[in-house]
Amino acid sequence: MISFKQLPLEAKAAVAAGVVFFSMMLSRSYLAEQLELRMRRWLLRLQMAVFANALMLIGSLHVWRSTVTTFSRSSAASSFFFMPWKIAVFMFLALAHSSFFTLLFLVAEEPYFFSLAAYTCLGAYIILIFFLFTLGSVEQAYKFLAGRGAKAGTGNKNSRTAMKPVLAVMLTVVLTVVGLLNASRPPTVNSVEVPVHKLPSTMNNLKVVLLSDIHLGPTVGKTKLAMTVRMVKALKPDITVIVGDLTDSEAEIIRPAVEPLGELNSPLGTYFVTGNHEYYTSDVSNWFELLKSFNIRPLHNENVKIVSPKSTDDWFCLAGVDDIEADVLRYSGHGMDLKKALRDCSSEHAIVLLAHQPIAAKWALQERPDINLILSGHTHGGQMFPLNAGAYFLNPFFVGLYKVGQNTFVYVSPGTMYFGIPMRLGSRAEITEIILRSP
Repeated sequence: MISFKQLPLEAKAAVAAGVVFFSMMLSRSYLAEQLELRMRRWLLRLQMAVFANALMLIGSLHVWRSTVTTFSRSSAASSFFFMPWKIAVFMFLALAHSSFFTLLFLVAEEPYFFSLAAYTCLGAYIILIFFLFTLGSVEQAYKFLAGRGAKAGTGNKNSRTAMKPVLAVMLTVVLTVVGLLNASRPPTVNSVEVPVHKLPSTMNNLKVVLLSDIHLGPTVGKTKLAMTVRMVKALKPDITVIVGDLTDSEAEIIRPAVEPLGELNSPLGTYFVTGNHEYYTSDVSNWFELLKSFNIRPLHNENVKIVSPKSTDDWFCLAGVDDIEADVLRYSGHGMDLKKALRDCSSEHAIVLLAHQPIAAKWALQERPDINLILSGHTHGGQMFPLNAGAYFLNPFFVGLYKVGQNTFVYVSPGTMYFGIPMRLGSRAEITEIILRSP
């Protein structure tokens, strides 16, 4: 039997990741209600950081071997630039690994430069891994198809081997710069008209501004939020809704960064529902109180009647559900409860539901097909290449407007900012202006 010491480093990292993952499941299942809230918060974040780093170690070893070890066996090793290159690769990998720990130690009103650098390296790391794997797969496929008919000389073989990491690094640098520039731009304003069955004629052209996935934390701070609020106010919405993942930190730590939200002044109200990241903070109650102090109403499995300014007899039901991650985490007093959220919302009036995750939207429609419009977020439109494909296949609704059945629509926001990595590739941050049309 092979002992743990005899396993290659990649296998050891995989075993470590498995152990951490098992401890996470154990904590969620058996220790969640026994640990004090603050301890549970730190344990969950520490476990997630260690788990991510254990998985990343497998990729980091491959990156090192591809970009450093490969050249150490060639004439490039004697070059003056080889040692600085080794140091640069090591620092790049160290920064990428440190990104997850900034959630524990480096969150403030505005992002620290270290956090921005670390998460930028994480984004570049993901792109680099993808290209190294893809180019390696192409190389292996070429060798298989070419067979052994023609054997290249040693020089040509070494040249081809060196070209793979060089090309991967070049593509990574280009896409990283493009992604950073794209994410640094203000979110685009996307205006969408949605026909809402049974919406009173007096509420025709009612304007709802949809925000989601702002992710206040290590790389998004007060300046970006203030810019978003200014853009929202310029649209003069009747209602503003925030469909989750507003934050990645505790309310007390990041309170100064949230202050611009107090400037939202939609005449028919500003509303909020939780996303999965609110539950990762283990601080939802404090966030609810903070938002209420800014006149933002959390819809905690509840609903409100949005009454027409023109007639008190005309109204529709605006409901919100807790994010489904609360059930996974066994977060006390929280969890998606559609029946409670839609209490007194009859099919005689239009129903608009706020639900952070598209899978929750799907479940809601299976239980209550009379819902007319669901507003969601969560997917970020994939945020960046090559993660877009995974987000597309893992969600029943990916991004944009979907018609379900005869009288139901689902709109999924690609997110107002970004999570962690300050990059956007193949997606664009968005503030959505939804114009409700009566039939």
